[in-house]
Amino acid sequence: MYFMQSVALKIPSKETAEEAKTALRALSAMQPGRARSRTVQVRPDGGRSTSVTVPREAFQLFLEILGQMANGNAVTIVPVHAELTTQQAADLLNVSRPHLVGLLDEGKIPFRMVGAHRRVKAADLIAYQQRDEAERKKVLDELTAEAKKHGLGY
Repeated sequence: MYFMQSVALKIPSKETAEEAKTALRALSAMQPGRARSRTVQVRPDGGRSTSVTVPREAFQLFLEILGQMANGNAVTIVPVHAELTTQQAADLLNVSRPHLVGLLDEGKIPFRMVGAHRRVKAADLIAYQQRDEAERKKVLDELTAEAKKHGLGY
Protein backbone atom coordinates (compact mmCIF):
# COMPACT_ATOMS: atom_id res chain seq x y z
CA MET A 1 0.00 0.00 0.00
CA TYR A 2 1.40 3.39 -0.93
CA PHE A 3 0.81 6.44 1.24
CA MET A 4 -1.99 8.38 -0.43
CA GLN A 5 -4.70 10.71 0.76
CA SER A 6 -7.47 8.30 -0.17
CA VAL A 7 -6.03 5.26 1.65
CA ALA A 8 -6.98 4.96 5.28
CA LEU A 9 -4.61 3.06 7.55
CA LYS A 10 -6.13 -0.18 8.70
CA ILE A 11 -5.20 -1.59 12.10
CA PRO A 12 -4.72 -5.36 11.79
CA SER A 13 -7.39 -7.50 13.41
CA LYS A 14 -6.38 -9.89 16.18
CA GLU A 15 -6.57 -12.77 13.69
CA THR A 16 -4.42 -10.94 11.14
CA ALA A 17 -1.86 -10.08 13.83
CA GLU A 18 -1.66 -13.77 14.80
CA GLU A 19 -1.22 -14.81 11.15
CA ALA A 20 1.54 -12.21 10.78
CA LYS A 21 3.24 -13.51 13.93
CA THR A 22 3.16 -17.09 12.61
CA ALA A 23 4.50 -16.03 9.21
CA LEU A 24 7.24 -13.94 10.85
CA ARG A 25 8.43 -16.90 12.92
CA ALA A 26 8.57 -19.15 9.87
CA LEU A 27 10.26 -16.61 7.58
CA SER A 28 12.75 -15.28 10.14
CA ALA A 29 14.60 -18.59 9.89
CA MET A 30 15.15 -17.80 6.21
CA GLN A 31 17.02 -14.52 6.83
CA PRO A 32 19.21 -14.06 3.74
CA GLY A 33 22.23 -12.90 5.77
CA ARG A 34 24.85 -11.85 3.25
CA ALA A 35 23.07 -13.45 0.31
CA ARG A 36 21.89 -10.92 -2.26
CA SER A 37 18.46 -12.54 -2.48
CA ARG A 38 16.21 -15.26 -1.13
CA THR A 39 14.03 -17.64 -3.12
CA VAL A 40 10.65 -18.43 -1.57
CA GLN A 41 7.74 -20.59 -2.61
CA VAL A 42 4.42 -18.83 -3.01
CA ARG A 43 1.17 -20.77 -3.29
CA PRO A 44 -2.22 -19.11 -3.64
CA ASP A 45 -4.97 -20.86 -1.70
CA GLY A 46 -5.44 -24.20 -3.46
CA GLY A 47 -3.20 -23.16 -6.39
CA ARG A 48 0.16 -24.36 -7.67
CA SER A 49 3.27 -23.06 -5.95
CA THR A 50 5.65 -20.72 -7.71
CA SER A 51 9.27 -19.92 -6.84
CA VAL A 52 10.01 -16.24 -6.48
CA THR A 53 13.44 -14.69 -5.95
CA VAL A 54 13.25 -11.63 -3.72
CA PRO A 55 16.06 -9.10 -3.15
CA ARG A 56 17.49 -9.20 0.38
CA GLU A 57 16.28 -5.66 1.14
CA ALA A 58 12.72 -6.48 0.08
CA PHE A 59 12.73 -9.69 2.15
CA GLN A 60 13.96 -7.81 5.22
CA LEU A 61 11.33 -5.11 4.67
CA PHE A 62 8.66 -7.81 4.43
CA LEU A 63 9.84 -9.24 7.78
CA GLU A 64 9.66 -5.75 9.32
CA ILE A 65 6.11 -5.31 7.98
CA LEU A 66 5.08 -8.68 9.43
CA GLY A 67 6.64 -7.72 12.78
CA GLN A 68 4.70 -4.46 12.91
CA MET A 69 1.46 -6.21 11.95
CA ALA A 70 2.10 -8.92 14.56
CA ASN A 71 2.28 -6.11 17.14
CA GLY A 72 -1.06 -4.75 15.94
CA ASN A 73 0.38 -1.74 14.10
CA ALA A 74 -0.83 -0.40 10.77
CA VAL A 75 1.91 -0.13 8.15
CA THR A 76 2.38 2.35 5.34
CA ILE A 77 5.07 2.34 2.66
CA VAL A 78 6.20 5.74 1.45
CA PRO A 79 8.57 6.01 -1.53
CA VAL A 80 11.44 8.32 -0.50
CA HIS A 81 10.94 10.53 -3.56
CA ALA A 82 7.24 11.01 -2.86
CA GLU A 83 5.98 14.52 -2.26
CA LEU A 84 3.50 14.69 0.58
CA THR A 85 0.87 17.17 1.62
CA THR A 86 1.40 18.90 4.95
CA GLN A 87 -1.21 16.63 6.54
CA GLN A 88 0.49 13.48 5.22
CA ALA A 89 3.87 14.78 6.39
CA ALA A 90 2.46 15.62 9.84
CA ASP A 91 0.92 12.14 10.07
CA LEU A 92 4.25 10.56 9.13
CA LEU A 93 6.06 12.53 11.86
CA ASN A 94 3.18 11.96 14.29
CA VAL A 95 2.79 15.69 14.94
CA SER A 96 -0.01 18.16 14.33
CA ARG A 97 -0.30 19.86 10.96
CA PRO A 98 0.18 23.35 12.52
CA HIS A 99 3.38 22.15 14.23
CA LEU A 100 4.68 20.77 10.93
CA VAL A 101 3.87 24.04 9.14
CA GLY A 102 5.85 25.83 11.85
CA LEU A 103 8.85 23.55 11.19
CA LEU A 104 8.55 24.29 7.48
CA ASP A 105 8.29 28.04 8.02
CA GLU A 106 11.32 27.96 10.35
CA GLY A 107 13.33 26.28 7.58
CA LYS A 108 13.89 23.08 9.54
CA ILE A 109 12.39 20.96 6.77
CA PRO A 110 12.62 21.92 3.08
CA PHE A 111 9.43 22.18 1.04
CA ARG A 112 8.17 23.62 -2.20
CA MET A 113 5.01 25.45 -3.07
CA VAL A 114 2.55 24.03 -5.57
CA GLY A 115 0.16 26.87 -6.11
CA ALA A 116 -0.90 27.83 -2.60
CA HIS A 117 0.00 24.41 -1.12
CA ARG A 118 3.21 23.18 0.46
CA ARG A 119 4.71 19.85 -0.63
CA VAL A 120 7.34 18.01 1.40
CA LYS A 121 9.60 15.21 0.15
CA ALA A 122 9.52 12.05 2.24
CA ALA A 123 13.33 11.95 2.09
CA ASP A 124 13.48 15.40 3.72
CA LEU A 125 11.16 14.23 6.51
CA ILE A 126 13.36 11.20 7.14
CA ALA A 127 16.46 13.42 7.24
CA TYR A 128 14.71 15.74 9.73
CA GLN A 129 13.72 12.77 11.92
CA GLN A 130 17.31 11.52 11.96
CA ARG A 131 18.70 14.95 12.87
CA ASP A 132 16.07 15.39 15.57
CA GLU A 133 16.75 11.94 17.02
CA ALA A 134 20.51 12.58 17.06
CA GLU A 135 19.96 15.91 18.84
CA ARG A 136 17.67 14.32 21.44
CA LYS A 137 20.24 11.57 22.07
CA LYS A 138 22.99 14.17 22.51
CA VAL A 139 20.91 16.11 25.06
CA LEU A 140 20.02 12.91 26.91
CA ASP A 141 23.70 11.90 27.06
CA GLU A 142 24.58 15.35 28.45
CA LEU A 143 21.84 15.09 31.09
CA THR A 144 23.01 11.61 32.05
CA ALA A 145 26.61 12.80 32.38
CA GLU A 146 25.49 15.75 34.52
CA ALA A 147 23.42 13.44 36.75
CA LYS A 148 26.42 11.13 37.22
CA LYS A 149 28.66 14.10 38.01
CA HIS A 150 26.28 15.12 40.81
CA GLY A 151 25.90 11.55 42.10
CA LEU A 152 22.23 11.20 41.23
CA GLY A 153 22.62 7.49 40.46
CA TYR A 154 22.08 7.50 36.69
